[in-house]
Amino acid sequence: MINIIQKRKIWLSFSGGLVIASIIALLAWGLNFGIDFTGGSLLELRFLNERPAVNYIQQSVADLELGSLIVQPVDEQNVVLRFQETSEEKHQEVLRRLDNIGMEEGIEEETTGFKNIEELRFDAVGPTIGQELKSKSLSAAIIVLLAIVLFIAWTFRKVSKPVESWKYGVSAIIALFHDLIITFGIFACLGQYLNVELNTAFVAAMLMILGYSVNDTIVVFDRVRENLPKSEEDFEGTVNTSVNQTIKRSINTSLTTLLVLLSILFFGGDTIRDFVLALSIGVLIGTYSSIFLASPVLVLWEKFGRK
Repeated sequence: MINIIQKRKIWLSFSGGLVIASIIALLAWGLNFGIDFTGGSLLELRFLNERPAVNYIQQSVADLELGSLIVQPVDEQNVVLRFQETSEEKHQEVLRRLDNIGMEEGIEEETTGFKNIEELRFDAVGPTIGQELKSKSLSAAIIVLLAIVLFIAWTFRKVSKPVESWKYGVSAIIALFHDLIITFGIFACLGQYLNVELNTAFVAAMLMILGYSVNDTIVVFDRVRENLPKSEEDFEGTVNTSVNQTIKRSINTSLTTLLVLLSILFFGGDTIRDFVLALSIGVLIGTYSSIFLASPVLVLWEKFGRK
């Protein structure tokens, strides 16, 4: 039996330190938003011959400093490239590079036309779309958090002593905010030093982290609910016993998930790297918070209620 709840000051201090460091990073550097949020350019073209692989397309224009380059294959021959706003000269250079893919090294186009590609459109994606995405992302997160509180409060409605049912939901939300703030803080550091940018896939990763984290927390709380009627321990002891009964399950589930995510992170494509990285960080922090944060917060709430 591990005294997890009894040593809650250690876990809470560690979590508090991470949250404070994350907030400082966010205030100092902010988040490095990609073109989905800030606006940029969209280039759609068709390869007249065989379409190159995505990583080959990325490598051919890597030195042009296009910023947040996103390459999306469409149908059999088409491809869509999204990158930061650029000049017409650089736009033409991108077309020339892509047209020369597959040609022998050192051989360039002698005419002004293109032999291997056909440009379908070139548009500017303004920051208005980015603001709309930010607004919708925030609304989606708020709706998810409210739904989580209501669901947990309804599920634990028959548990009224010594902690009201809605407090289980609020404790879970505190753990969720802890997970999100730390993840945002880590990505603020990655954006500052490694130029990692956030796009709509990151928003999807955050929503998935919310679901994963609250799932682990509910497993622990549900065991507390089962043990309360038959436990001869006080509330703190009952919660500690419940955490010990579920800790192996939480860690094993998280490890198997992380093994898959890390495999994709190191051996998968660049297009999903940031998405998988966000999920990996979220799973790791979410597992920690469900064991070492949510339950201690619930016990502290019960102690303050008695005082």
